[in-house]
Amino acid sequence: MFIDTHCHLNFHQFDADRDAVVQRAWEAGVSVIINPAVDLATSRQAIALAEQYPGVYAQVGVHPNDCAEFDANTLAELAELARHPKVVAIGEIGLDYYWERVPHQQQWAAFEAQLELASRLDLPVVLHCRDAHADLRDALRKWVPGAQIQRPEDAILGVYHAYSGDLAMAQEAFGWNMALSFGGPLTFRNAKDLHALLGQLPLERLMLETDAPYLTPHPHRGKRNEPAYLALIAQGLAEIKKTDVAQVAEATSALAKAVFAKLALDGHN
Repeated sequence: MFIDTHCHLNFHQFDADRDAVVQRAWEAGVSVIINPAVDLATSRQAIALAEQYPGVYAQVGVHPNDCAEFDANTLAELAELARHPKVVAIGEIGLDYYWERVPHQQQWAAFEAQLELASRLDLPVVLHCRDAHADLRDALRKWVPGAQIQRPEDAILGVYHAYSGDLAMAQEAFGWNMALSFGGPLTFRNAKDLHALLGQLPLERLMLETDAPYLTPHPHRGKRNEPAYLALIAQGLAEIKKTDVAQVAEATSALAKAVFAKLALDGHN
């Protein structure tokens, strides 16, 4: 049993065959697909798909590359959407200095507002970070102490989606009781630094994702990704960690259930 913790099932790349994509995922052993959002429209779409497909869950949030118009009204609508019973997190949110589509100050404002919304609603956050690790760390250092006070001691505050930081950043994340999520790139033969990093990280703090339709794993690299390929990612992680796929599935699914407390794993059966 696998859990795809990050799959953009609502994106147009799946419009022609979405039902078949979901069916292939179930047949490949994927029990749950979690659909993140990048803005208000995709937040609504993620909820609609969660209502349509048992086993599919939603996140709501505004991505840093899509937050130019983020304001108090946006936040209020997110708060309303987040109360849906199949919304399991606020995400994906964070900072992105690679594309430079939105001024950094506006990215910060949207990010901090959504961090506080997650605290208010007792939901985990799903973090996007690209070329902004230092600033993301600084924002989290401000937010985490208050978030920890409001939640049980063992509560997991969130997950770094498609983790791209170093070992020191990972260890700080673990100190904040956060998880790390990895996808298709770990199957790339030339990803030596990533393989070395994964070799130093505890399996019980890692989760699996496809980020479909992007970041397709080997041997399908260059084609559309889909949640059925999560089994390939699990196999790749098992090889790196020198264990078997069953152990990877058990550990990563257990962590996903701990992070996303609303999951009901028998929903599509």
